[in-house]
Amino acid sequence: MSGVRTGEIKALSGLRIVAALWVVFFHFRPLLEEASPPLRSAFAPILNAGAQGVDLFFILSGFVLTWNYLDRMGESWSLGSTLRFLWLRLARVWPVYLVTMHLAAAFAVFTLYVGRFPLPPPVIESLNALSWIKQVLLVQLWFQPFFDGSSWDGPAWSISAEWLAYLLFGGVVLIVFRIAAATRARNLIWLAVAAALPPTLLLLAHGVFYTPWSWLPRIVMQFIAGALACAAVRKLRLSDGGQRTFGVLSLVLVAIIVGGLYLLDAYPPGGMLDAGGLIDILFVPLVITLSLGVGTLPALLSTRVMVYLGHVSFSLYMLHEIVHTAWNWAVLQFGITLTPSWTAKFTVLGLIGLAGVGAALLYHFVEEPARRWMRRMIEPKTPRAARPGDGHQSRLQSVAARAG
Repeated sequence: MSGVRTGEIKALSGLRIVAALWVVFFHFRPLLEEASPPLRSAFAPILNAGAQGVDLFFILSGFVLTWNYLDRMGESWSLGSTLRFLWLRLARVWPVYLVTMHLAAAFAVFTLYVGRFPLPPPVIESLNALSWIKQVLLVQLWFQPFFDGSSWDGPAWSISAEWLAYLLFGGVVLIVFRIAAATRARNLIWLAVAAALPPTLLLLAHGVFYTPWSWLPRIVMQFIAGALACAAVRKLRLSDGGQRTFGVLSLVLVAIIVGGLYLLDAYPPGGMLDAGGLIDILFVPLVITLSLGVGTLPALLSTRVMVYLGHVSFSLYMLHEIVHTAWNWAVLQFGITLTPSWTAKFTVLGLIGLAGVGAALLYHFVEEPARRWMRRMIEPKTPRAARPGDGHQSRLQSVAARAG
């Protein structure tokens, strides 16, 4: 494998849209049931486990940030470097987060004055100044044991959880740097798998993922698991044959994950309600094999289309539930009834497509421009007179900016 240890890992960028769509279809299950009960039933084991897409995001987040910042922040702690990292993370998530947060609030207010069916009282009651302050500061989840109702835009709870991980990253990266220096790659992989286990152990103890404060070990431990997995990958040097083998292994892991979901759905251990959550244990090896492998699945996820969709995935994740909520309100307002038909199927696909188009617009007109704008606030001013080679340097900085 190449010695490069920074920049974008395209297969992992492509994986992001898979994780995002998994969450989207999880939330759209009731509409799928109305539009096509056989289709909903056929894919039920996969759709019912769609919430695990968030756990995959947490692991990816820990992995990618460690990939880009381990050398820059791991050797010694620097207040300046830590603050710069946190600002760049805000630049990445805050613009779309703030836009969708206020869109969700605006729609809730809209339903108070238009039509006969305002959103449920808990939503309206949460529209207050204190809640606004908490959400703007990304801390709304930190004060309650359950994430339902914590955010005006439902999926935003996970961004509040990630913000906690970002604040901890300055310490985590110091520890991971030292563990990596003293540990072989194979043992780092085992440590990563072990770090991802606490949410699974809680699932085995309670039979459900959604227990008081369960979000906390999910974000902290899976973020750390991703960081340790990255440290292992950075140490590995594979031959061409080894990279192809890892590519095939990633495909095998996906087959095992899908097969496992169907098996756990048919035979849940001890009658477990969220048995599909047990497949989380395979996310760490999946991310590792995709980051190291070539051909097969890594090649598919690395295509230009998949990488682009991966870049848009955050906007889709943040926007889709607003589209879903608006549709549910319209159903009540206009007495819309979906019955199994091609019209109903196209309606559901149209709603998801609408979320996708909105996500692309958010990405191009909010996410990327605002990220570059916020980044320029902390970058040193460049001299007016360009020096020879500045064009090449500018391109390198552009790649690094996207990775950050």
